[in-house]
Amino acid sequence: MYRIGVDLGGTNIAVGVVTEDLKIIGRGKVKTKCPRPAEEIFDDIAVAIDMAIKDAGISMDDVVSVGVGTPGSVNKSNGYIEFANNLNFNKVPAKEMLEARIGKTVYIDNDANCAALGEAIAGVGKGVGNFVAVTLGTGVGSGIIVNGKIVNGVNYAAGEMGHMVIMVDGEQCTCGRRGCWEQYASATALIAQTKDAMRHDHDSKMWQLVNDNIDSVNGRTAFDAMRMNDATAKKVVDRYIYYVAAGVINIINALQPEIICIGGGIGHEGETILEPLRKHVKRERYSIYAANQTKIMSAELGNDAGIFGAALLDE
Repeated sequence: MYRIGVDLGGTNIAVGVVTEDLKIIGRGKVKTKCPRPAEEIFDDIAVAIDMAIKDAGISMDDVVSVGVGTPGSVNKSNGYIEFANNLNFNKVPAKEMLEARIGKTVYIDNDANCAALGEAIAGVGKGVGNFVAVTLGTGVGSGIIVNGKIVNGVNYAAGEMGHMVIMVDGEQCTCGRRGCWEQYASATALIAQTKDAMRHDHDSKMWQLVNDNIDSVNGRTAFDAMRMNDATAKKVVDRYIYYVAAGVINIINALQPEIICIGGGIGHEGETILEPLRKHVKRERYSIYAANQTKIMSAELGNDAGIFGAALLDE
């Protein structure tokens, strides 16, 4: 039997048919084309599922369940997407809508939780019971896995590590608080930090990398310039990694997971981030003398993490 995972994103709907030995044997993909009515989006989810089934050479009779990872807050007790701003969803009965279209049991959870579950079971955390995944992208996404299960909390919204405060009265966050980790450790924050440094140093090689167009700055700009021995870029990267470390150390102190994996666009820098990050953690973690320490590693599954995690949802 097979499971189907759906990664519902603001840009694309990606679907995979997952085998019992955790391989994707069929795929389907369509554009989300937001904003538009939820009914139309769920019609296209069904289309993408059909594409994946045909690609795998199986029938829906061979599928035991379908899982969906979605942005926003999910009420797992009734299968509603309570709110997803980038999809323009408000109290959408997602489970009911998709089950009516495909005739299969559907499970649903937050996309960051699904990515964490995917990495924990099929990726870098394979065989580990207690695991946290952190995604450094437009925001800071995260998911907590304890004893192989997603930690959802009383209102199914647990694991929002990006919204713990690391700087009291700091930068304004979109959540309403100030000083959230997301405002310092996301790719969006790194871009803002890079631009600010460039405005104070017009001789920086970062200007060359963007052809003197500051609007072309991205999450790689400071890292690339640092590799060109640009001192200002190195300061940006060093400070950014320290911000990342502040949140990672908080997670370790609070949860003591066996592994924290770092993914997302900035996570692609790999050891360039992880080596100095581990040094900060080693120096500042509360469990400084413990025999067992949290391992900090790169995510392995990339964009497939959400598909695997969604496929593995079972409640």
